[in-house]
This record gives sequence, C-alpha cells and structure tokens, in this order.
Amino acid sequence: MSTTALSGTTNMLTLPTDAVRQIQWRFADRFDLQMLVQSARGVARGTVARMVAAGERNTHEWTPAKNEMMEAFDRAGITAIFMEPEEGGFIAGPKNLALSLAAFELAWVDGGAATASLAGFLALSPIHERGTAEQAQHYMSLAAPPQPGDDRKPLRGAFALTEPIPYVGVDTGMLSGKVRVAEWKDGEEPWLQVDKRGRFITNIAFANFVTAAVNSDDPRIKGSCVVILEETDEGIFDHGTPTKKLVHQLSSTGDPIFNLKVPASRIVGGYTVKDGVIVPNYSHGEIIEAVFRRTRVTVGLMTAAKLLSAVEPVIRYQRGRFRGAEGAKPGTVRYQQGIQQREDALHRLVDVWACGEAATSLGFAAARLFDSLDPLEKQKTAILKERGVGGGRAELKALRESEIRAIALMAMSPSDKYHTELEADPLVDYVLKDAEANVLCPATKLWNTGHGANMMREAVSLMGGYGITEDCPGFLAAKWMDAQLEATYEGPEAVQRRQLTVTMTSDVFLAQFRAWTAEMRRIASTKPGTGACTLASAMQMWLWTLNYLQMATDADGNKLYHGQRQGVTFPMADALCWLLASRCQILDVLELEERGADDPGTAEGLPGTVQFLSDLCHVQAAQAAGEVGRICAELVFGYNRHPAWDDAGCKSCFSAHELDELEETMPGISAFALDVLAEDGSHPLKAGPCAGCNGSSEFLLLQNKLSRCLSGSRLAKDRAADTVSTVMIPEALDYPQ
Repeated sequence: MSTTALSGTTNMLTLPTDAVRQIQWRFADRFDLQMLVQSARGVARGTVARMVAAGERNTHEWTPAKNEMMEAFDRAGITAIFMEPEEGGFIAGPKNLALSLAAFELAWVDGGAATASLAGFLALSPIHERGTAEQAQHYMSLAAPPQPGDDRKPLRGAFALTEPIPYVGVDTGMLSGKVRVAEWKDGEEPWLQVDKRGRFITNIAFANFVTAAVNSDDPRIKGSCVVILEETDEGIFDHGTPTKKLVHQLSSTGDPIFNLKVPASRIVGGYTVKDGVIVPNYSHGEIIEAVFRRTRVTVGLMTAAKLLSAVEPVIRYQRGRFRGAEGAKPGTVRYQQGIQQREDALHRLVDVWACGEAATSLGFAAARLFDSLDPLEKQKTAILKERGVGGGRAELKALRESEIRAIALMAMSPSDKYHTELEADPLVDYVLKDAEANVLCPATKLWNTGHGANMMREAVSLMGGYGITEDCPGFLAAKWMDAQLEATYEGPEAVQRRQLTVTMTSDVFLAQFRAWTAEMRRIASTKPGTGACTLASAMQMWLWTLNYLQMATDADGNKLYHGQRQGVTFPMADALCWLLASRCQILDVLELEERGADDPGTAEGLPGTVQFLSDLCHVQAAQAAGEVGRICAELVFGYNRHPAWDDAGCKSCFSAHELDELEETMPGISAFALDVLAEDGSHPLKAGPCAGCNGSSEFLLLQNKLSRCLSGSRLAKDRAADTVSTVMIPEALDYPQ
C-alpha cells in the first residue's frame, strides 16, 4: 500500500460491497446481524423511501402512513432488537452493535425514521439499564412485536426528560417535573402523584407508556427518580401538540402533559423506605448516565450514514451533469465524466467520502466496545459484591488498584512475564474498556454530528441547485437539515465536550492513548499508505499540548487548563475527536486487508478496494493532523501576550549600531536578526517584535515534524480522486427519488 507510485495502483471497480462492510465493521461471522441489516434495509429503501418521496415529511401530524411505518418495523423485527429472546427478541446478549446497524440502515434513507425506531428503545432503556427484574420482564415483553397467534398490539413508549421552555436544554439536572405522595396507608404500598410537562418528546403521539424524570416535591420522597407512567393511569395523560419541526418529520414529537396517580412500584429500579421516607434506589441522573452513555453512539452513526449515502447520488449527478447539452456528445469525455473532468469536484467528494468512512468507523468501534463492556460491567459488579464492596465511592476506591495495573499493562511488552496475568484480569479489562468507552461515546456524538453536519452541507453543494430540491436523488437536502437536529440530540456539542474534558484526562485513558500512538507508528512501518505515521505525529502533538496546558498559565498568570476555561478544554476535546476517528478508520481498513483475502465475497477486487480505502485514510489523517496542528498552536502560543514596541519588548531587538559592530567579528550575523531598531529608534511596521518560543521550542519541533509527515497525503488524494472518477455505480438508486 505504498503511496510512492501511481502506475502500480489497482483501482477499486465498484462501491464497497456488503461483504466488505461486514468485515470492516466486524460482523462477518454474525448471521443474525447480517439478516437484521437486510431486513432494516428493506424497510428503509421500501416503506420509508416511498413515504419520503410521497411527501410525508411535509406534515407535523402523525398520519396513518407514518403509523404504517411503525407496523413495518414490527413485521421486520426491528422493534424486537432490544429484547432478549425470552422477552420476544431474537438476539441474545448485548445489543449495541445490532441497534447501531439498524439505525444506520434507516438513517441511510431518513433520519426521522431511524429516530422513530430508536425512541422506543430509549423509553425502555431506563428500565433495561436500572429497572427491577419484574419491571424489565413486564415492559420489555409487552413492547416486543406480537408473535403469530398473539392478538395484541405492542406497547410503545416515550422518554420524557426535558422540560418546557425556559427549562428545555438548560440542564438535565434541573427538573420542573414533580412527584409527591398521593396516598400511603399503613402496611400498604404508597401511591404517587406525578406532575410532568414534557418538551420535544419523541414518539409521544402514539406512546401508551412514558418513562419520566421527576424531582421530589414532598419531604417523604428523597431526591429525584424516573417513574413509569401508563396511558390508563388515573389522571391526565395528554399527548400534547405536535412540535413544528423542520426536520425528522417521520418521527412524532410533541409537548405532553402528565398528571397521574401511580403506585410507587413504578419507580424505575425500585425503592426503599427509611425513617418514613421513600428513597429511590437510583436518582434520575444515575439512570440518565447509564442510558445516554450508550444511546449517543447510535445517533452519531445516523449522521455517518447520511455522509456515505451521499456518495452515489453525487457521483451520478456529476457524471451526468452535461448530458443532453449540445456540446456533450455520447462517447466524449464531457458526456462520460461531466463535472468529474475537474479535479476540484473529485477532491471535494473525496473529502466527504473520507469523513463518512471515519465517522462510521468511529461509531461502530464504540458500539462494539459497549457490547464487550456490558458483560464485563456485570462481572465487575459481581466480583466487588463478593468482596463486600458496594457502589459509589467504595467502588471507585476498590478499582484504583486495577487502574494502576491497567496503566502498567499498557506500558508492557507482550513478552513481559506479567503481561498475560494482567491481560486476563477481568477488573483490569473492565477498567481499560470503561475508560475508552467514556471517551469514545461523547467523541462519536460530538464529531459525527458536528463535523458530519458541516460535511453534509458540502455534499449538498456538490449537487449544485439540484441539491436543495425535493426531488434531489438520495434526499440529500432533507438529510443535511436532519443532521442539524441530530447534533442536539441527547445533549448538544457543549455537553459532549464537557464530558470529554473530564474523561480524556484520566490516567488510564492517557496510558491507552500513548499505546495507540505507538501502535500507529508500528502500522506506519509496514503500511505507510494509510497515513498512520501522520496520525501518530498528530497524536504526539496533542498529548504534548495537553501536558503543557495542564502546567502553563496565560499572560496574566491564570491557570490554562481547568473546567471553567472552556476556551482551552473544549478545543482540545475537538482535536481528540479527529484523532480517534482517523485511528478507527485505519484499523477498519487493516481488518479488511487481513481477513478479506480469505472471504470469497471480497477476495476478487480486494487490492483495489484496500488501496482506495487506504488512500481515504491518508486523506483523513492529513485533515486530522491539520486540525490538531491548528488547535494546538493556537492554545500553546495564543495565551502569550504579543511583544509591543516598548522597553520590555525591545530588549530582544538589536540596534543597527550593535549589528554593525558584531559584523566585524561575526560576519553574517545580521542575517539572523529578526527585528532591528534604527539609530533614531524607528522600527519595522508591524505589531511589535516577533514573539519568542517562551519555553515552547519543543512544540515547534513537533510542528515541523508533523508538517513533514504530511508527505504523500495529496498523492493519496489524487489517487482516490482518480478512483472516484472511474468507479462503477448502479444504473439508478435502489430507492425512490
């Protein structure tokens, strides 16, 4: 995969196949997931695509056609993904990758359809993650699609977290929803009165149960909790008015009102009674943390799907742009290539494609990580319980030794005698995966939906005026608009950046990050065409800058890196996301190269596919390096005050007379003088003397190295553009236009 010679390159002949993607995203050995993908794709490119083409996005109301979409989800098994087999599902064990694949396929056509599917799972997630065994069995089984001969309608839910304006989006810890004791007879279960007004609640038009976050309004109830509300409960269950969205119109959104009397057994996770006070086993914050920690990944993948889905429509548009014109006769380059005669159009599409590949790789890596973390989390809980360790602070303290062992493992050679022992320790494994998940989850949500939305605008612009029409192939304008909403789902960018500023500085994660940097160096030694060397240098610069900022102060002596200084911490979080996405993209291509030759579905044409995807890796690594270099340079030097033409600033300047004297003993020294003051005190016309390094000379060495590591990246882009101009695409999109 060397990038040194174009002549020996084999071009990719067709767009990447399902077999290629199954290897890249690690489900080639999961027949159940392959069938799920085909099933979800059938609904997306059939039922959903016909709805969009028919104009169902033009109404805020919940229509019969939209309801038919939910029934199509049931028939296809999409609604049952979240359930265990004993609850009516068909996939045993963790479901993160399965949910992500289904959301990816649905969002390939329409983000609202994917949201309508995911929102039901979101309603069940508090019960799944923290509910009692009885709650989980009851609601999960009733929400599963009915089996043949089972004459019932599935239970459909909504998650009511946010509050009406002005509270909406302010802080998930600020709840105006209230719960108080309605009735509590001696020896009987308490009854609760729940008063909740929701804002922007998905699936609410047809929901017959809601998991609602509320705060105590009664001294007999401690703190906050999540309560399950049912449509048949005593009181008001008002579905509210539809939200007048400009996006995601295939999902139902509204502002409901609840004032209901429910038994205390509906508190998610149960409760205890202490000194006459109901104490929920989990606060609403603890439940939200467990839920959003996983569900943010699927939202990030929804935007990634949009980017990859844009590639084929753009290619088709660009090639056919001039067909029918007087000067474009069949057989001519103008007729065959259209806009793709020009390098700019190809290079911009390569950027969109590379971003889509990186975003998808990052998202699916996070989904797989959570699949491996879920059973480890249960194993960790069991081990600590056996040792008599409870949750909270006691658990954190008990895991500190495992964190030390995990950090030691990251620095060890595989040949070290303790390596196998530490690698087999389930608590060490848990600590490592937990630290990685704490970073990858917000990174996926932040980078995929934030930068991804920007790149969707680029994709739309590549369609010219056609891109902003209703009949644009691939519904690109709708996808661009939908991406704006996805960037706010489950916490806008600031929420993700805030989480990253905390999790990316953990000692365990930084130990992993150093190991990943070394890993990229090793990959670069054998696969230079992937851009791994460029990425490793950018990773090295990011880590150096983080260490520098944690110790440095600004020109006024104020500490640079701390929680409230978001002008420093947030850009570093952004820079990290670029690195993580590029790393995952490279690892996916290496997986394809390693396993593809043994797969009959990918062996033919594999060299060309690997070459092209490697070139996209190199392009994306260069983009990441550029972003990291810019951000780090701004932070390292931007908080130093620029020298002025005053006494302090001029101390570092030579006078013309001094230089003349020095030239007599050191000829040529004047060539190295940056700023020279004339005899009359005049100076060059600029802001002040050139700024010095101020202790950051090491950064300049890293910056110089990173710049040189960009060698070959534009050659890779040229190669990728050449492939884009020749790759075969189907005669027509496989869903309505």
